[in-house]
Amino acid sequence: MLRQLPDDFSALVLGASGGIGHAVLKALLDSRKPKRIIAVSRHAPGLEDSRLECLALDITTQEGQDTLAAHLKDAPLHLIFNAIGMLHDGNAGIAPEKRFEDLDFDALARLFHVNAATPVMLFKTLKGSLLGKHPIIFASLSARVGSIEDNGLGGWYAYRASKAAHNMFLKTAAIELKRLNRQAIVLCLHPGTTDTDLSQPFQARVPEGKLFTASFVAEHLLDVMDRRTPDDSGSFWDWAGEPIVW
Repeated sequence: MLRQLPDDFSALVLGASGGIGHAVLKALLDSRKPKRIIAVSRHAPGLEDSRLECLALDITTQEGQDTLAAHLKDAPLHLIFNAIGMLHDGNAGIAPEKRFEDLDFDALARLFHVNAATPVMLFKTLKGSLLGKHPIIFASLSARVGSIEDNGLGGWYAYRASKAAHNMFLKTAAIELKRLNRQAIVLCLHPGTTDTDLSQPFQARVPEGKLFTASFVAEHLLDVMDRRTPDDSGSFWDWAGEPIVW
C-alpha cells in the first residue's frame, strides 16, 4: 500500500464517516503500514483501533480547521485524503440546476464553500505538517463533471463550477507546495458514481455496472495514488487510473 510512503506513515482522512472516506479509512486500518491515522468527521466513524484518533468537528468552518491544526501541532503528515463534498441538500433546498431559473446565490456560495474553498484552506491549516523532505500524498475528491473540456451536457452549474474551482485551487497549491516539499504529490481524484448519499437521488440513471461500492472505489483510488510520483503533482485522475482533461 502506497509504496512511496514510509512503513510508519501518518494519515489524515477528512469526511471519515461518509461513504468513500469511511471506506478509505477502513482500508488504511486493514494495513499495518500506517502508524497514526486521524479521522475527521462531524459524526464518529464507528471504528476502533489503537492507531486511530477521531476528531468530531466541521472541517468546513474556520473553527474546525483551527481545532485540527491545534490537534496536529505541526506533526508531519504523509497522507491527506479529503472526501468532503456536496451536491445537494434537501433541507436547504439545494439541488443540481437544470436551467437558468434554478440558479440561486446562496446555493452557489454554499457549494463553492464546501467543494472548493474548504479543500484549499487545508493547505494553510496543515502547512506546518507538510513542510520538510518527507513524502506526501494530498488527494482530494473531485468529479469528472468539473472538467470544462468534458462538459457536453450542461446543467449542474454549482457542482460543475465548484469542482472546476477545486481543481484550479489544487493545481495552484501543488505548485507552491513543491517549493516547500519536493516529495509532495497533490492529486484531484474522480471516484466514479459511488453508492453513497451524494449520488442516491440520481442512481436510477446510472448504467448497469457503473454504480460502484465505496469499498471498490477506495481500493481503486488507493491504487491510483500508489502509482503516482512527484512528477504527477497537480494532476487529475479517475478511479481507473486514467487522466482527465481540465
